[in-house]
Amino acid sequence: MTVFVQNLTINAGETFSRDLDILSADGTGGVDLTGYSANSHLRKHPDSSGFTEIAVGITSAAKGKINISIASTITTNIKPGRHVYDVMLTKPSGSKLIAVEGTALVRPGISTGPFS
Repeated sequence: MTVFVQNLTINAGETFSRDLDILSADGTGGVDLTGYSANSHLRKHPDSSGFTEIAVGITSAAKGKINISIASTITTNIKPGRHVYDVMLTKPSGSKLIAVEGTALVRPGISTGPFS
């Protein structure tokens, strides 16, 4: 499995959701995620102690399909600008690996700003 780079745009005040495929190292098919768990964090920069949790659901373990999402009540409170994120998978053996990483541009909403 290789690290897949996927850059995101998140609109503040809106529910964010993205389906992702975790592919084998040769890119010929999905990695079987049976028995895996996953978590994901959004940070202003890699060394930030604070983070926003991104929900990760394995939607088809056999085909390597996951969904990442953030509720609108949470995106409202994310500071606009560039952030980084990753998706970490935990194998049934307990070993961990980063499967997806990238930047996330958080855009302020017009109707969610301080004067709305």
